[in-house]
Amino acid sequence: MELMLSRNWSWIALRGLAAVVFGLLTLFDPSISLAALVLIWGVYVFVDGIFAVVSAVRDRREEPHWVSLLVTGLAGVVAGLITFFMPGITALVLLYFIAAWAVITGIAEIVAALRLRKVITGEWLLALAGALSVIFGLFLFVFPGAGALTVVLWIGVYALVFGIMLLVLAFRLRAGGVRRAAA
Repeated sequence: MELMLSRNWSWIALRGLAAVVFGLLTLFDPSISLAALVLIWGVYVFVDGIFAVVSAVRDRREEPHWVSLLVTGLAGVVAGLITFFMPGITALVLLYFIAAWAVITGIAEIVAALRLRKVITGEWLLALAGALSVIFGLFLFVFPGAGALTVVLWIGVYALVFGIMLLVLAFRLRAGGVRRAAA
């Protein structure tokens, strides 16, 4: 596990960078049309999913707990593909896709953080990112009638904060933030 985390810090960093870029683009142009939001979100979630799948599959033979990251990645890939193949999707349906993706990936990230708590330092960042994902998804489920501009801003803030947390985690892992098991 320690070796897998150290080797895959760059994939975590790429996921964080993609989230930060997506968040900033969304915040700097909140008047973005729904069609553009659909496309940008589809690209982001698809790329994030690919990075997560690659990270999970890369060392699956040495690591028995790779499935939660794989689930996170597959959820992103599926959500991205649905978005690309159904461009005429309504705002409400897109909102529910985003909400479901956020809840599923958030739960998977919390599970991964719990499993990694004795192996790495800073695992609470992954758990916090997962909790933010779940809270964000639940907010979208509970308040679907919120204005489109509000939803766009929330999505931008969420992606920015989530991306920053993943970048901090990645660079902690790169700097050797892996706990060694006591003998």
